[in-house]
Amino acid sequence: MSKKAIILLSGGLDSSTVLAIARAEGYECYALTINYRQRHNAELVAARNIANFFEVKDFKIVDIDLSWLKSSALTNKNISIPENPSIGIPVTYVPARNTIMMTLALAWAETIKSQNIFIGVNSVDYSGYPDCRPEYIESFQNMANLATKSAVEGNKIKIHTPLIEMTKAEIILKGIKNQVDYKMTVSCYQATENGLACGKCDSCRLRIEGFESAKIEDPTNYKT
Repeated sequence: MSKKAIILLSGGLDSSTVLAIARAEGYECYALTINYRQRHNAELVAARNIANFFEVKDFKIVDIDLSWLKSSALTNKNISIPENPSIGIPVTYVPARNTIMMTLALAWAETIKSQNIFIGVNSVDYSGYPDCRPEYIESFQNMANLATKSAVEGNKIKIHTPLIEMTKAEIILKGIKNQVDYKMTVSCYQATENGLACGKCDSCRLRIEGFESAKIEDPTNYKT
């Protein structure tokens, strides 16, 4: 099999860095973005722009309507986005989101005869989501290698998580080294349709602290 990779690309800081890393490592990159009827579409626009910037081999936006999962503030606009750090798993957690996304990536990987899936999960500077932990990734990889024709025939699937043990500052520095333009990215949970970030939600807070720690000027467009 050739060195192809599926990159889960949300349009945010982490996934854009992962795409840049995979590209720098010589992978032929196929970017997959999931429109799950999240709170705003700005990140979908960002994902397309980033995919074009890095000249991926193919880019797909797949529509999966998760708006009926009403327990998450990212799929239910009647739930307010928290603007202060919370204890425990925050209300922005979307049930099984990473599992759904990685399953679609797995299906595409098998279709194009790729053994590599990249995802920008992080277990250091993150919001505490259970599907960002190393043990979850290991379990999914084990499942993938039991569930696919490709793996049964000897072509094992590898889930790459290059950011999983990095701080946000380390991620930013790695991305800049690999030509990521962070002004193009959208991480905010409640960004405007033009991609302006609130500067208050958990994702914005982690992003702001990351640029401060990295001693890099934050290029994010925030609401005034």
